[in-house]
Amino acid sequence: MPDKILYNTSATASGDGRNGKVALDDSSFTADLATPKELGGAGGDQLNPEKMFAMGYAACFLSALRHVASAKKVKVPDEATVNTEVGIGPNGSGGFGLDVSISVSLPGLDADVAQDLVDTAHAVCPYSNATRNNLDIKPVLA
Repeated sequence: MPDKILYNTSATASGDGRNGKVALDDSSFTADLATPKELGGAGGDQLNPEKMFAMGYAACFLSALRHVASAKKVKVPDEATVNTEVGIGPNGSGGFGLDVSISVSLPGLDADVAQDLVDTAHAVCPYSNATRNNLDIKPVLA
C-alpha cells in the first residue's frame, strides 16, 4: 500500500463486464468490450480486461524502468520496449487466474546493466508489486 496517494483515477464498466462498455469517469476514454472467442464470445477487435491489463502493465513497467535507470544514471535507449503477454484460464478451484510474462528490449545496453535495470524495475513497478506473490512473473531481456 502506498504511504501517500499521488494520483487517483476511476472507471466504470457496464453491460455484462466482458460484453459492454468501459469508461474513465473523467470521460477521457471509453471503449466497447467483447469476450474473446477463446472464452466463448464473438471475439473481434474490441478491448477486453486482459488486453487493458497487458497495455497498462507494459506502460507502467517501461516507466519504472526509465525511473530506475535515471536514478542509476543509465541512459535507456529511445528504442526500448516492454512487451507483456497476459493469458487467462481456469485455476482449478472454480475460478480463473492470469498468466503474465514480460519481455524487455534494451538495445545497445550491456547485458548485465540491462538485467539490473529490469530486476530493479520489477521491484519498483506498481503492477509488479500488486501481483507479487499472486503471479509468478520473471521479466526477461528480449
